[in-house]
Amino acid sequence: MPNQTEETRGTTKTISIRDLNKFYGSFHALKDFSIDVEAGEFLVLLGPSGCGKSTALRMIAGLESISSGTLQIGEQDATNVLPKYRDIAMVFQSYALYPHKTVAENIGFPLKVAKTPKAEMDAAVRAAAEQVELGELLDRLPGQLSGGQRQRVALARAIIRRPSVFLMDEPLSNLDAKLRGNMRAELKRMQSELGITTIYVTHDQIEAMTLAHRVAIMKDGELQQLATPKEVYSQPANLFVAGFMGSPPMNFLEGGVVNGEFGTEESRFALPGAPDTAHAVVGFRPEDCTLVAPGAGLVDARVYTVEMTGDLVLVTLELGGAHLVVKMDKDFEIDTDVTAGIAVQPDNLFLFDGNSGDRVDWTGPRS
Repeated sequence: MPNQTEETRGTTKTISIRDLNKFYGSFHALKDFSIDVEAGEFLVLLGPSGCGKSTALRMIAGLESISSGTLQIGEQDATNVLPKYRDIAMVFQSYALYPHKTVAENIGFPLKVAKTPKAEMDAAVRAAAEQVELGELLDRLPGQLSGGQRQRVALARAIIRRPSVFLMDEPLSNLDAKLRGNMRAELKRMQSELGITTIYVTHDQIEAMTLAHRVAIMKDGELQQLATPKEVYSQPANLFVAGFMGSPPMNFLEGGVVNGEFGTEESRFALPGAPDTAHAVVGFRPEDCTLVAPGAGLVDARVYTVEMTGDLVLVTLELGGAHLVVKMDKDFEIDTDVTAGIAVQPDNLFLFDGNSGDRVDWTGPRS
């Protein structure tokens, strides 16, 4: 969990959210959302577009009104408090920089508004700029900077206030893949050093896995699971979480379980200890399976495509109406339209209730 320095301990705050709801007319955008964030924690709100994650963040910031429920920041009931009294700093996807102001002026703007003495403000601007490695660019305008540098300016402007809480709304989505990777590492280092409570919104599960102390996965305005990245990956609460976390996502086979055997229209295999159910889903991750000779694995399927990604080969196979992906070594070769077996260790199989979508605690093969 989060590490706090002597400098930040006592300034960063907890956040407690209880039964938060947001209505836009008859549309229920956020539904009974409850969560506690520890002081100094890096929490990621993760989910697809329209799931309510940005709405929740904007309600915490005070940029959206709360239809019902309560919000507490530290000891303060902030449910109806104006944004400027919440002691938060927000970093937006669009950077929101003043194009006619220099880097130094953009970074120092919050202190200028607060009428901070010039000498104190200049020292704080220099310190914040150095923190994000912009010390040599203070005289430049935003138009003279790269996307990554502009995002650093936005971060420095948030840092300079030394708020109790950082709120970040998809701050890396406008960057290319290489810059996103670099900025992820910088964000994680910066947050660890500052120890400031951070809530970060993204639809990118790689960002969530690499940045978060805990991940809150959302769908249709509802919280699906709140846990560490390792837990949501290895113990997904339901089919949605299992399919959302992982790249490529988890493979699924739909069928039923009768007398310890799982069956689909195309294949059957033993699932000892699994409860009987007419509608079940078995899942396994692409990295937890391998290709073998036909008849030697869990199921047989037809090779649909073969993709070389550099560090590995992704083999997509077709079984009935399902596409199943297997990660193989970078030197692996196979032709399309041939039949291959997919081998999976029993410990790497997940079982879900096909009606509710919930994961079934099933321990037969693992014993």
